[in-house]
Amino acid sequence: MPDALDATPYDALLLLSFGGPEGPDDVVPFLENVTRGRGIPKERLKEVGQHYFLFGGVSPINEQNRELLDALRKDFADHGLDLPVYWGNRNWQSYLTDTLREMTADGRRRVLVLATSAYASYSGCRQYRENLADALATLEAEGLTPPKVDKLRHYFNHPGFVEPMVDGVLRSLADLPDEVRDGAHIAFTTHSIPLAAADTSGPVEHHGDGGAYVAQHLDVAGLIADAVRERTGVDHPWQLVYQSRSGAPHIPWLEPDICDHLEERHAAGVPAVVMAPIGFVSDHMEVLYDLDTEATAKAAELGLPVRRSATVGSDPRFAAAVRELVVERCATERGREITPCALGTLGASHDVCPVGCCPARAPRPAAAGADSP
Repeated sequence: MPDALDATPYDALLLLSFGGPEGPDDVVPFLENVTRGRGIPKERLKEVGQHYFLFGGVSPINEQNRELLDALRKDFADHGLDLPVYWGNRNWQSYLTDTLREMTADGRRRVLVLATSAYASYSGCRQYRENLADALATLEAEGLTPPKVDKLRHYFNHPGFVEPMVDGVLRSLADLPDEVRDGAHIAFTTHSIPLAAADTSGPVEHHGDGGAYVAQHLDVAGLIADAVRERTGVDHPWQLVYQSRSGAPHIPWLEPDICDHLEERHAAGVPAVVMAPIGFVSDHMEVLYDLDTEATAKAAELGLPVRRSATVGSDPRFAAAVRELVVERCATERGREITPCALGTLGASHDVCPVGCCPARAPRPAAAGADSP
């Protein structure tokens, strides 16, 4: 096998995702998993789950992860990378602990983890690491010897993540009526998080207003906007906006909200908006409901033409990017000096989360970091 495709010292890749319900009876139990420990009454969860019930109680995320699994396995096989790919979720089947138990039974001893979150934040990185630590501790309590896990670096600025989103924005602009296309603005959207979480995202040296979370999204948005200008000859104004806020109203979160932004753009005379969900790997429920349903309804109410561009999903370029990230990390672990692939001004992210990176709300063990047990 060529050295470039040598998976040593790893013997498996774990796709780690959020999970979602796959039928009406799953919705409330799923939300109970998501909100465990917060004391939210079941009746309130039924209200929160209404957007799932609108779609038959099925979140698209699980099927999208199956498609990504297929794409990864095909890409690995096509390029001679002999690395089995498993799938585990934080909040629904297949549960992370069950998958790690299966991997242990299969004799996996060193595992790379791909989280379906491309950016630095507590909920997008540290919490996944906490879930890994909890699952590993459970297996150890059962008398098992689970594998050592390492998490792949953040891939927000990898070409295989950025380029499919550029194409998505270009397709959305092309789909707008001719008379509004050149004047269209781009709203790059991502999940809103509490300001306190944003300000402490990333390594300690990156903490401050918005932290690494905002800086990384702004860098990606700028990359996409520049590519669109180069390919169309039109400089479309853009802004980073937020969606899917779910916290208590008295806690400050990142703003503006996408619906508020659409109202403001319409009032300013903007003729059309392309909504580009750069903060999400796939078209899951928060894209399907918050953008395709709520934000699109708000735009219709305003009489503002909008289009929503696609997320990366199972695009072959993203699957190839994951392979490149795997090969890069394997080579690094074998002691080779490599140049990691990254676009933009921020450079490649760290391989190992340092102490103080995206700190927990309360002290909890986390795997795959410099502060791991």
